[in-house]
Amino acid sequence: MEDQNTVEIFKNILATGGRKPTRVVHVGEVPLGGNFPVRVQSMTTTPTMDTEASVAQCIRIIEAGADFVRLTAQNLREAENLGRIRSELRKRGIDTPLIADVHFNPSIAEVAATQVEKIRINPGNFIRFHEADSEQAVQDRIRERLVPLLEICKKHKTALRIGVNHGSLAGRIVEQYGDTPKGMVVSAMEFLRICREEDFHQVVLSMKSSNTRVMVYAYRLLIAAMAAEGALYPLHLGITEAGEGIYGRIKSTVGIVALLADGFGDTIRVSLTEPPENEIPVARFLVLGLRLSDVPATPMEKIPSPFAYSTREVYGRLKEIFGTSHIVVSAFQEPNNDPSVTGNMPDLVYADAEGRTSLSAGERKILVNDESWNPEDPQRVFPFFRRNASSGRDLPQATLRFLEVDPYGTYETNITLKSTGPGDVFVINLTGNESIAAIRSFLIRTENIFPKIPVILRCYLQGEMTVEKTISVAALTGPLFLDGLADGLWIESQDKGKDSSAVEVAFSILQASRVRFTQPEYISCPSCGRTLFDIQKVSAEIRKRTAHLKGLKIGIMGCIVNGPGEMADADYGYVGSGTHKITLYKNRKVVKRNIPAHQAVDELIRIIKENGNWTDP
Repeated sequence: MEDQNTVEIFKNILATGGRKPTRVVHVGEVPLGGNFPVRVQSMTTTPTMDTEASVAQCIRIIEAGADFVRLTAQNLREAENLGRIRSELRKRGIDTPLIADVHFNPSIAEVAATQVEKIRINPGNFIRFHEADSEQAVQDRIRERLVPLLEICKKHKTALRIGVNHGSLAGRIVEQYGDTPKGMVVSAMEFLRICREEDFHQVVLSMKSSNTRVMVYAYRLLIAAMAAEGALYPLHLGITEAGEGIYGRIKSTVGIVALLADGFGDTIRVSLTEPPENEIPVARFLVLGLRLSDVPATPMEKIPSPFAYSTREVYGRLKEIFGTSHIVVSAFQEPNNDPSVTGNMPDLVYADAEGRTSLSAGERKILVNDESWNPEDPQRVFPFFRRNASSGRDLPQATLRFLEVDPYGTYETNITLKSTGPGDVFVINLTGNESIAAIRSFLIRTENIFPKIPVILRCYLQGEMTVEKTISVAALTGPLFLDGLADGLWIESQDKGKDSSAVEVAFSILQASRVRFTQPEYISCPSCGRTLFDIQKVSAEIRKRTAHLKGLKIGIMGCIVNGPGEMADADYGYVGSGTHKITLYKNRKVVKRNIPAHQAVDELIRIIKENGNWTDP
């Protein structure tokens, strides 16, 4: 937990409500920050030296709705070619600002800053240090390499992103602060202070991680650090290596929206291991399709720290039934909808008024007697059945009472809240259209008044469960689990035949929020011009062959820039190390180097088996 002063600074910021205005930064002719709209962006996957392919991909990204496009610049030739790509786009009447992504070499950044509207540098690898360097020598070295870049940016009106990555912190930072959000903030603030001392304010910052919890806490700590020094600069939000498909969208949504609901975020990128133009509709939906403008003042008194996760202290009976750290998944199952078709089983199954479920009597235990349920009762007690197979516990009848709570009802008029006891569970009804920040505020107020009553979030979705509805539910509920404000998730679809997919979405949201792991965790990068193998094809193959290994973490990374670091907590890693060459890791240790790409997936499976982490499907 951070010091109390830092906690209070952040709580005071949240207490103001609304979107928090930051300094305005101009990226070309596009203003960023302040009260301007949240901008969306993506990054090309083409080789930057391939001008024609890069231009074509930039156009696809821009036509999808991007405000900015980023390209990698690995060497001086690529940095210079950014100007040709920009010129070709301008010839076609496209004036969308371009951003250069630079690692390892300040000289490359200096050239790139003359070619495009914005550059991104990474403090973790921008400058190399010697182990014997004193703190003063370190600061002098940073200033020596950064100030010339700032002068070039001033001359060419180029904006700068100080982009810290959890996976590529400098060794001296890790040695002093560990692989932590605090270390990320220290790294960013070193560079930001020099920018301010040099009167350079066209600065955007990011604190990206593949771990949603680390990402959110790092941004919050950065906000508090900037506020303590008197200036809030714009923030670029994103989850690195989120993956692909529905889970990749859910994971990015959970982390990004948690901060948008705080009132922060000026530009976002949804990183998917897919064609980059696929990222833009998701990003635009997050900033346009959700109720993010309604950010009320947030009371944080009952949250021990906005920078550290802690589970709620609920009444002992729920802990006895579900375990001390078990986040519950509930579901509606009609008689003909066997829950065994899903990969993960719900903990609670809802019964209709006659007590019918799809489970046989031998597989269930009644939590609430059917007789206690009256649809006309304003307290709405839900009849649930417990899958005995989940824990093997023999549960008595009427153990818990599930009470429907209206999140928009007042505490004076909400009948449910007037008669509660140790056996009660609140079911908060949501439709997916609510204000995310308003629901969070409601739950925090509820925590203040009823600190130990378990909370299940229930989302009832009308019609088919589309990608947009899935994202809406993830946006509404995931940030609440990140902050430890709820104890269970119940997603119910109007299309009862799709209830099994609703259960899977619920488990995916809990995994993305890092509160319950029930499937493999793939830390998969979105690719860029540094990737020298077909990462989308490889990612799909690895997922197909390992999808049954629940809880196993596998990193699939395009290159060494962020690869070894971002997958640091993975059990196994698959990292590009050259043209069609792969290096395999067990945890942080290299197991085999420079394997031909066509052999690498088989070799990865062999290593998993050798280490005892394999089970047959």
